[in-house]
Amino acid sequence: MTKTSFTRRVFLHSAAATLAAPALVRAEPAVVRSNISSFVSQNWQDHFDSLGKGAIVCDTASRALHYWNADGSDYRIYPTSVPKTDELTKRGYTEIVRKKVGPSWTPTASQMERFPDWRPVEGGAPDNPLGSHALYLSWPAYLIHGTHDTRKIGRPSSDGCIGLYNEKIEELFALAPVGTQVRLI
Repeated sequence: MTKTSFTRRVFLHSAAATLAAPALVRAEPAVVRSNISSFVSQNWQDHFDSLGKGAIVCDTASRALHYWNADGSDYRIYPTSVPKTDELTKRGYTEIVRKKVGPSWTPTASQMERFPDWRPVEGGAPDNPLGSHALYLSWPAYLIHGTHDTRKIGRPSSDGCIGLYNEKIEELFALAPVGTQVRLI
């Protein structure tokens, strides 16, 4: 008959296995995500009949802007800021009607009611809420624009617009011509 010796090493391995067992039992199955940043994938065909001059889908739920060029060969996703509340969020179809580098900013009448100390800001100013570039939509006072405040991206922080990092709006600005169709969902 063989005698089993109870060594310190056997004790430590047994203790580690005993402590790990409940964690393994409680472990939940892995969650499958669309991608690392949790953006929900979009297909332009789900939103538009054709690409036209290009297409943009602003997904306020996943806080992402999806861009397709006119022939569908270029698809890009950008993280965005989105409106703070549903009341500030306009949804539906629009298009880019104007583009501006170094846009100046003037508070809307409703912003002045809520924030009477706000004042217009010149284009190019470091504190300009519109950042370095702006894409104006056919809806008055709604834009896709940059921001100098990078903390806003990825969260509900705007007063109605869709915001991008300045370097990303500059990229999108070069890609998306006037007439690009836009849908906010």
